[in-house]
Amino acid sequence: MPTMKVHKGDLVQMLSGKDRGKQGRVLDARPRDRMVVVENLNVARKSTKPRPMRDASRMGGTQMAPGGIISRPTAVPVGNVMVVCPTCKLPTRVGFETHEGKDGPVKVRVCKREGCRQELDR
Repeated sequence: MPTMKVHKGDLVQMLSGKDRGKQGRVLDARPRDRMVVVENLNVARKSTKPRPMRDASRMGGTQMAPGGIISRPTAVPVGNVMVVCPTCKLPTRVGFETHEGKDGPVKVRVCKREGCRQELDR
């Protein structure tokens, strides 16, 4: 399984596209496709029809899920985002260092900015 340096929950900044320069949290990481879904960025609008809801017949009649236009974030290639360091608050490349843990060596992600080198995994 391929790995990525961007994980779910990371704060990232868009490098290209209509949302260039904006920041958001990663909602979903898809290493197999090399894609990430970022909260409130790369939003697509989709029209939906009203449909009956599943398991909603307990309270009498069937309930309907409302139709209309729904906005939701879509996947972005991982190369179009850059992790924002929580310490220096700037977009940064991600490096790896190994530290000794109680169960042996532990691999952690670090900020590669000069003078920062703080851990991204807290």
